[in-house]
Amino acid sequence: MAIMTKLVQYRDKLYTLTFDNGKEFSAHATIDEILDCQSYFAHPYSSWERGLNENTNGLIRQYFPKKTDFDQIGHDQIAEVESKLNRRPRKCLDTKTPNEIFLSN
Repeated sequence: MAIMTKLVQYRDKLYTLTFDNGKEFSAHATIDEILDCQSYFAHPYSSWERGLNENTNGLIRQYFPKKTDFDQIGHDQIAEVESKLNRRPRKCLDTKTPNEIFLSN
């Protein structure tokens, strides 16, 4: 699973994961076990329960508008956007970047 491939290296920093109710998260128990964390599920149509996710979706939409065909987007383009967003200062992080906070130890 892609989520485990991406997050296994950060296992020591994970405590919880919050998912929507998509079928792609049906293996949440396996994810919990491998990443040693606890999964939670947001209620349907309750986007406020996943505020950071919704905000990040908005930032991603600046680069990839709705209806973007991701089959036409290369991994390099996605990695570039990921890097830009993780180096972007955030008010909620006292103007630090997600990379500064997450990778500081």
